[in-house]
Amino acid sequence: MQEPLDNLASRFPTETKVLRVILIAIVIFLVAGLSAPIITLEKFYFFNNTVSILGGLSELIEEGQVLLFMIIVLFSIIIPVLKLLVLNKLLSPSLNDQESLNKYLTWMHHYGKWSMLDVFVVAILIAAVKLGSVANMQLHYGLYLFASAVLLTMIVTARVVKLSDQFTQ
Repeated sequence: MQEPLDNLASRFPTETKVLRVILIAIVIFLVAGLSAPIITLEKFYFFNNTVSILGGLSELIEEGQVLLFMIIVLFSIIIPVLKLLVLNKLLSPSLNDQESLNKYLTWMHHYGKWSMLDVFVVAILIAAVKLGSVANMQLHYGLYLFASAVLLTMIVTARVVKLSDQFTQ
């Protein structure tokens, strides 16, 4: 009689490998989305300000907006990175006991509650760079990369939850 498989990676080897590759793509999209230009604000047709999330963060620090800086760092960088680390651990071959699986699933559910705040954070950043009443706004590829990272994370999370449900049955 064959021993039962003891983790997601051994029970679903092909799918967990694909999901881990997607996690690598998410990291690339997240880093690029944070550092690439997300928006250009044009005021009075003469003044242009192109901003990335990281650039906006440095402007917030320069302007003394520490609380807003900390909120954006928490919801745009720290929580997404923690969620990716937890997802990677759940898909790892080294995760081999039910207690650890449950612990990481619980963490992922807690981080998942905050995942849509990423979109809200970008809206805060746009407001924080002082979008005037007479301003033109152009979106850039950084915003799309960041949004792709958020959406792919949501897809991977949903798939990992489904796999873990199948695993525990």
